[in-house]
Amino acid sequence: MRVQGKSIIVTGAGGGIGEGIARRLAAEGAAVIVNDINAELGEKVTAAINAAGGKARFVAGDVTRGDDWAKLVKAAQDFGGRLDVVVNNAGWTHRNRPMLEVSEAEFDKVYAVNMKSIYLSALHAVPAMRAGGGGSFINIASTAGVRPRPGLTWYNGSKAAVIVTSKSMAAELGPDNIRVN
Repeated sequence: MRVQGKSIIVTGAGGGIGEGIARRLAAEGAAVIVNDINAELGEKVTAAINAAGGKARFVAGDVTRGDDWAKLVKAAQDFGGRLDVVVNNAGWTHRNRPMLEVSEAEFDKVYAVNMKSIYLSALHAVPAMRAGGGGSFINIASTAGVRPRPGLTWYNGSKAAVIVTSKSMAAELGPDNIRVN
């Protein structure tokens, strides 16, 4: 149980991969902050984790907003006593179609959810992790970041940015005992 007693934020945990990550971490003994923009889904996952004997708290929030990240980090510190891990799982894609048909609003959203959220998580979580002696970021990318597919050009680019940004974060934060994968 390598995460026993760890305090972990999982974004986009109201379903899919994020839900699976949150459930597994809680089953392994972590105190999990379940985050999603959809309160109904997030509350459902949190209730299921707690009913199964895990430790979870739901915190609604939009990962593209700094104020919501401040709230998430504080919730993790209050609930788990500190912040050990951030799993940046929340993601979004535009519908598969030619790149010139993707609207500016869709472009902005794909980069905000997939990349700006990592920037904001670092701004708010790194100080907490440094204060606690270290931590870990797990940034969920995609094979689209290394093997792009036509019709998803802007999504592909955002996931490639996640990959390179994660490597750069790891190099910069390593001396602070903060891992980035």
